[in-house]
Amino acid sequence: MSKKALIAMSGGVDSSAAAYLMKQAGYDCVGVTMRLFDHDSDEVRPDKACCTDEDVKDALLVCLKMDIPHHTVDYKAQFKEAVMDPFVTAYETGRTPNPCINCNRYLKFEELFRQADEFGCDVIVTGHYAKVAFNDETGRWELRRAAYRDKDQTYVLFNLTQEQLARIRFPLGDMKDKEETRAVAESRGFKNAKKHESQDICFVPTGKYTDFIEKYTGKIYPEGDFVDVRNGAVLGTHKGIIRYTVGQRKGLGLALPQPMYVTKVAPEENRVYLGLNEDLFATTLIADDFNWVSHPGFQSEGDAPLRVTAKVRYKQPDRPATVYPLPGGRVRVEFDEPERAITKGQAVVLYDGEYVVGGGTIVDVEE
Repeated sequence: MSKKALIAMSGGVDSSAAAYLMKQAGYDCVGVTMRLFDHDSDEVRPDKACCTDEDVKDALLVCLKMDIPHHTVDYKAQFKEAVMDPFVTAYETGRTPNPCINCNRYLKFEELFRQADEFGCDVIVTGHYAKVAFNDETGRWELRRAAYRDKDQTYVLFNLTQEQLARIRFPLGDMKDKEETRAVAESRGFKNAKKHESQDICFVPTGKYTDFIEKYTGKIYPEGDFVDVRNGAVLGTHKGIIRYTVGQRKGLGLALPQPMYVTKVAPEENRVYLGLNEDLFATTLIADDFNWVSHPGFQSEGDAPLRVTAKVRYKQPDRPATVYPLPGGRVRVEFDEPERAITKGQAVVLYDGEYVVGGGTIVDVEE
């Protein structure tokens, strides 16, 4: 009897190609599309949004083309609780979130595992660019970088557990580039073979996240002071704490004698601190909610530090660093060279060559 695979079908070319490759590998496939968010029709830009009615239709058409069943499941309540609410809270508390990380953690690789069990599926399949392999020497499953480095998505997958990795398949992990993926879809006559990639946050298709937050909460965020981080001088008035993130230069609305950047967002003071470019650099961060992926992790606070490479943004090279254990499962990451604009709320992900050591959420930056 062939194994059964649940394919997470977004309606895009990546998940469609992944579905075809799994069917070719002999799996009994079932497509599942998650309903996460209802767009206002006047806000949807087809070149930017995802999770639209058109995306659901495209997923269905691909499944029909391959003669595999397709199901649409409603996860809007779970998405609101696990992704949208934390997104808003982060900005209100001076942090900058990455909602794709929570979506992967709580929806794609939590809710979908429950769905897979209901359907009797052995494995879950997505169109992510990443690899999974078992290391016989360590006895652990490893999350590894994709062959297509520009598209490698391991940064947003660091929350995967050993149990999940054992049942996950990433058929696109060995693709050399996006064109190779599109060629697979084109060879099967899939309608979405040349479909655009969604670029923005799915529930903010206009790209104006501040408009979304104000509409979502019904709040008006009060003005406050811009403050010079070096001398405490008030430089002007900001337009609400949610509009600013560390490293930001544009949109400050100030006439300044030299370029200044947001260095700190302090909601408890309702202040936004500004500094020069050199004020953005730091070498040390603290991360919590840390998940050890391919490495067993620290067993106690007295464990020896680990040499790794680390990155604090998705589209960024990883840099040499050392990670130290802290109480409560937290870690301290010290970069060999100062990093620019390390931001609370973002993820730090650690690597050892090809595989992901682990990752967590940045909660503090030591100046």
